[in-house]
Amino acid sequence: MPREWDAAAYDSLPLPHLRWGRRTLARLPLKGDERVLDAGCGTGRDTEGLLDRLPAGRVVALDGSVRMLDQLRQRLAGRLDRVEVVHADLTRPLPFEGEVDAVFSVAAFHWIEDHAALFAALAARMRPGARLVSDCGGRGNIAAVNAAVAEVTGTPSGTWEFAGVEDTRARLAAAGFTDIEVRLRPDPAAFAPGEQLESFLATVILGPQLDAMADAEREPFVKAVAARLAEPVVDYVRLEISAVRA
Repeated sequence: MPREWDAAAYDSLPLPHLRWGRRTLARLPLKGDERVLDAGCGTGRDTEGLLDRLPAGRVVALDGSVRMLDQLRQRLAGRLDRVEVVHADLTRPLPFEGEVDAVFSVAAFHWIEDHAALFAALAARMRPGARLVSDCGGRGNIAAVNAAVAEVTGTPSGTWEFAGVEDTRARLAAAGFTDIEVRLRPDPAAFAPGEQLESFLATVILGPQLDAMADAEREPFVKAVAARLAEPVVDYVRLEISAVRA
């Protein structure tokens, strides 16, 4: 299963994920009565916007983190009658009944190493003609942050799958998708230097490294990474996908 998150800390941050979510949702055509899978729904920030677009529809909110899903339940407490909450690994057969009319995903797929298995698992739960729209880290994403991590640790960072355009197209086609559109969008995010930047790095980016450290080592590590960045900016590059289940 994917790693657990500090969901409360995550929700307290000024996340660039909000604009990514709005942008991705704007690319998803909906009539309002569909059943949509929010793949990697996190704490439900984007699920809220998705529900607003589905006044007569339903959402399958799926994530690999129990804490994220607990936070989602709190956020959507008055709307859970239209939400099916699912704890699952996106690379395995998805444990809910029936098919969905669309798949929506923001800032999740880069945490998954096997994108071929990911797209196959999604396709297996999508009706023919269902659309996938997603955003995640793409080729070149957080290169400066990874370089800073490598300077501090002395070893390259290999935590994420930052896919490119052509390999993503090929994986989608192999999984049974058509009408494939993929592009990379540079989208840097600036933070206040010091505590805000360090909190963001610790909560959103450096979690896999911090999980392996003793408590006393974590804060110095985050500060060392932040100090090696030329400016308080995370150099995001987004991989934007739109495709249709054949």
